[in-house]
Amino acid sequence: MRTIKFIVVHCTATPVNTEIKNIQKYWKEQLGWKNAGYHYIIKRDGEVVQLQSEDTIANGVKGHNAESIHISYIGGIDKFNQPIDNRTPAQKHAMFDKIISLTEKYPNAKVQGHRDFPFVAKACPSFDVKTWLSEYTPDLGMAA
Repeated sequence: MRTIKFIVVHCTATPVNTEIKNIQKYWKEQLGWKNAGYHYIIKRDGEVVQLQSEDTIANGVKGHNAESIHISYIGGIDKFNQPIDNRTPAQKHAMFDKIISLTEKYPNAKVQGHRDFPFVAKACPSFDVKTWLSEYTPDLGMAA
């Protein structure tokens, strides 16, 4: 089993209506990746889709993938390709729940955004993860 030091939050940096199969096709055909970019991806309706086993190394943050679990939401840019936190309430709820479950499984892992790693020149995930986690109050009436 891998030693997990990071739980990394991402956005797909795609239009909000992008389908997972198109993201996977891009990774394979354009980037030549054999593995997915994330372990989990969160659809607009809050459905969390596992793209690969946590034991498999994903391609989320160069130089840190062997020690990371990656979660992404579909979206993160506006119609002009500018960074924007356009997560739906369902995506926020699902993301919060997934982060909680992963931190319980990997209690020593640090939760941070892709952009919080050294030498990353991206806005991903288009919001400040640490601030959001400290301020987010889940709607307990919302189905996970």
